[in-house]
Amino acid sequence: MTRTMPQPDPSPILQTAFAFWSSKVLLTAVDFGVFTRLRDRRLTGRELGAELGLHPRGIADFFDSLVAMRFLEREGDGASAKYFNTPAAALYLDKDSPRYVGGILIMLNDRLFKFWHDLPEALRTGRPQNEIKHGQKGMFEELYSELPRLEQFMGAMTGLSRINFEALAEKFDFSRFKTLCDVGGATGLLSIEVARKHPHLKCTSFDLPPVEPIARKHIATAGLGNRIGTAAGNFFKDPLPRADVITMGMILHDWNLEKKKHLIRAAYDALSANGALITIEALIDDARRENVFGLLMSLNMLIEFGDAFDYSGADFQEWCIEAGFKRFEVIHLFGPSSAAIAYK
Repeated sequence: MTRTMPQPDPSPILQTAFAFWSSKVLLTAVDFGVFTRLRDRRLTGRELGAELGLHPRGIADFFDSLVAMRFLEREGDGASAKYFNTPAAALYLDKDSPRYVGGILIMLNDRLFKFWHDLPEALRTGRPQNEIKHGQKGMFEELYSELPRLEQFMGAMTGLSRINFEALAEKFDFSRFKTLCDVGGATGLLSIEVARKHPHLKCTSFDLPPVEPIARKHIATAGLGNRIGTAAGNFFKDPLPRADVITMGMILHDWNLEKKKHLIRAAYDALSANGALITIEALIDDARRENVFGLLMSLNMLIEFGDAFDYSGADFQEWCIEAGFKRFEVIHLFGPSSAAIAYK
């Protein structure tokens, strides 16, 4: 008797194909401020919809989709049911929460969602598909031309970055180092998180001149002005400040191979003897089979910059050996992100 082999399950194919539906619902909810409006309240769909200015047709489908996706809770059924935030939504999606990560979701909704529509063209041409394609300034050029917009962007990145920077401060042994320079330090967040955990360290947040006042403000607010300084310069033109540890949080993947190697060499030159370079990224696994987010992030670099790309620990080690580094390790931080470390 012939046995019939079970057919493969098509569910993963269909779930991935339709994933943009659920993504757009969440991004829209954050953009509308659903989770901020609810905060610690419980509202009916009609009440919440009225506050958000929604048409009655979509209210139940919109909020119940968020319930089914486990971003909202619902007490009861029907028109009298009341919606409220899940603990995770309250912590991460209320814009007044100190752990808010919604800023990056706003950017995904406003910019990247539409740019990813042109992924086929990016794959065929190797060219960026962002504002540059439409005759506008590039992302960084536009951001750095206006201080309020730059600060808003850096604030958007803060929530996502903080989780990894806290993990680095917890998992990496800083005990034998005395000084740290965070290259591309933005608001000074990495220096703040590390300094809080390791009071013996003196830190410097290094970035372009327009960023320095933003970093100083955040460092002062954290009460760490006596242990964290700022320095201004262009890391492709100026030498990096000398330090025992140099960090680059989500910096190296923004550039092509030539510029990546330049930054690694600049870090090597600025490090003290036995110093360490730490890069934090959604590091792709060496076999390029597992870290889906890291691989998709690399495609995002194609869409944003063309020749920029994400990389694996093995890639990082190869470039660092070329620069003169002697020892390497990878420390997993959070989710898809890891720290790639090279010792001088």
